[in-house]
Amino acid sequence: MSQQPLIELEGITKVFGSGPAAFQALKGVDLTIDHGQFVAIMGPSGSGKSTTMNILGCLDVPTRGKFKFRGVEVQRLNRDQRSLLRRRYLGFVFQGFNLLSRTTALENVELPLLYRGEKKSVRRAAAMHALDQVGLAPWATHTPAELSGGQQQRVAIARALVSDPNVLLADEPTGNLDSERSVEIMELLRKLNSDGITVIMVTHEEEMAAFAKTIVHFRDGLVDRIERGTMSEEPVAGEAV
Repeated sequence: MSQQPLIELEGITKVFGSGPAAFQALKGVDLTIDHGQFVAIMGPSGSGKSTTMNILGCLDVPTRGKFKFRGVEVQRLNRDQRSLLRRRYLGFVFQGFNLLSRTTALENVELPLLYRGEKKSVRRAAAMHALDQVGLAPWATHTPAELSGGQQQRVAIARALVSDPNVLLADEPTGNLDSERSVEIMELLRKLNSDGITVIMVTHEEEMAAFAKTIVHFRDGLVDRIERGTMSEEPVAGEAV
């Protein structure tokens, strides 16, 4: 018996505004993402990729259609239940790092566990483990100003990992980095994916998307085509990604 897909989008539409000013950002998106995938989402401005990412991250809900996460219809959950799903299963990485400037790398990574009310000893141990995962344990006491851009993004990735998520959602994670640092971050994401974490990334850079197993191209609010990353080590199986 085949494993249940991690994520299923069926006929997802999203309309912003109403009346003559209404804008349909998504026009019936169908997409399946299996456990352990590394998916890059690409498309021109206004194609719907960011709206889809917000729905996948439970930051927004579709106007119509079904969004299933681990078999649960997310659109049927209330705000508190969606928030719990985000905290338990999802980790977020952003282009701008979003680190607190006056706190150490370790303290930045601890933040999600602080919000969950975990004891200090538990937070510290988990944060150090996450920093070790991204190769930054020796820099635990450094503030963001004492770290390079690539190191800051690694801290941001460690912060996303500290709560042991099923899915890492990365929104333009290399957008503020030079080419060399960008490749380092993509190699790290690929390693985390090989360790079992599902990675879903929005990017406008074809070179970065090539690291993914699967590239999903959006156009005009729909999935336009799906292809395999040129640096992928695994083929796409069937229609599911």
